Order: sequence, then structure tokens, then C-alpha cells
Amino acid sequence: MALETAVVGPQSVSSNEFQWTPVIAGALAATALSLILVTFAAAVGLGVSSTSPTWRDASAALWILSGIYLILQAIVSFGFGAYIAGRLRCSLVAGSTDEVENRDGLHGLAVWALAVVIGSAVAAFVGAATVNRTSPSTTNASSAEPLLSYELDRLFRAARRPPNVDLRADRAEAGRILLTSSGHDGVSPDDRTYLIQQVGSTTGLSAADAERRVDNGIANAKTALVRSRRSTIIFAFSLATALLLGAVAAWAAACAGGRHRDGAPFPEWMLHSEKLARRRIVIP
Repeated sequence: MALETAVVGPQSVSSNEFQWTPVIAGALAATALSLILVTFAAAVGLGVSSTSPTWRDASAALWILSGIYLILQAIVSFGFGAYIAGRLRCSLVAGSTDEVENRDGLHGLAVWALAVVIGSAVAAFVGAATVNRTSPSTTNASSAEPLLSYELDRLFRAARRPPNVDLRADRAEAGRILLTSSGHDGVSPDDRTYLIQQVGSTTGLSAADAERRVDNGIANAKTALVRSRRSTIIFAFSLATALLLGAVAAWAAACAGGRHRDGAPFPEWMLHSEKLARRRIVIP
């Protein structure tokens, strides 16, 4: 069966042909706008999670605000890219309105999927570069070092210490012990006793002072780990919601771009939203 074709300008486009050029253009536009908005948010201090000690004093309102911003920027970015794809896509001359709208929406979803892949690749590249730049050259690196580095600094702080003393092995071992503080059983008595001896021998503190410092370090580490786990949950839900709503926004924006392209009227739900927005502007 011969495929139906529609003549748009000097070119002929098949009715069953998927057009990748508008999809790629829209995905790049969506990724660029998302990168700008996320960079702006990071510059002004909006972040769901961070390893900075000052961030740990942030309120839950800042976490929620950061999650809402993540959702809004995803909707705006995906919608912007999908609208470009719908506007640039060559439409069918003959065909039902629902068929044209469905194809515009599918192109919008393709923009969303490609933008997610590009954004994930960029995030992975940036994360790998950051880890390679900040990771120590030895094998004594602690898995707790990025999150509990401040607690480890306070734990091994000493007024006088001989020069060129390598504490990386001690910090790594202490970090692994502090990581157990967030468990149900917490730090075991044997680990606590060993950590007190290690801090006392390294810093020169008395047994009582070393015990007090270790107890404070365990309590602070537990608080930091709990807040980190909480922020990770908020970030996961915010990211999932942003991606799902971004897909919906991409479909709707691509359909709107297709209607602008064809000079067709907006659907009823878009007209209703526009009238509602006008009412809100008019009513003081």
C-alpha cells in the first residue's frame, strides 16, 4: 500500500514518517534551558542535598522549595523544547485533527525522552569529573569522607601535631565506624571504645576528653546521616514527579506548537485555562 504524502513547501513528507530534526532541536533546547535554570538555582543556594556543613542547618522549607523549583523547571524546560518540535514539525495536509495532534504529542514525548538521556549523560559526566578531581590518590579514602568530613575534622583536631603526619588511614577507619551510627543498633561498644583510644592516641587528649569528643562526633554523625537520607528521599520524589509532569507538559506543548503551526484553534482545555488566567489578571 502506498504511503500518503503531504506536500509542505518544496518537500514531500510521508504521513507515517517520524521526523527527527524537530525532535533533536527541541531536546537540545530543553536541555539548554534546564541547564540554565538548574545553574541559577545552584547559584542562589537552592539545593535538595549538599555536603556543606552550613547546608545542614537549612530548614525543611528550603528542601520543599528546592523540590518545587525542580518540578517547575522541568515543566518549563520540557514544554519549551516540545513546543519547538511541534512548531517545526511538518504537518499533514489531509488527516483528522486527532491524528495530527497525536503525532505532535508523540514528537513531544520523543523530545522529553531524548532530553532526559542527554541530561543524564551531562550529569554523569559532571559527577565523574567532580569525583576524579576530589578523590585522593591513595586507597585509604573513606566512603564517609564527603558527608562526614567536618565531623572527622573535629574528631582528630589537635592543638599540636608533628608535621607530615598522615591521618588518612585513621580518618577512613573512623569514618566507617561513624557510618554505623545511623543504624538501629548504632555504634557498638567495642567500636566506641576503639574510637576513643584512637582519638586519644592521635590528638593527645585525656581519656575523658577523648570520650566526650567521640560521643559528640557520633551524635553529630547520626544527625548528618539522617538529614542526608531525608533529603535523598525528597530529591527522589521531586525528580520522579518532575520527569512525569515534564512528559505531560511535553505532550501538551507539542500539541500547542502544532496548532500554532497549522493555524488551528486551541483545544477546549487550553481555552479554559487561558480564560481563567485572564480572570485572575482582571480581578484585583
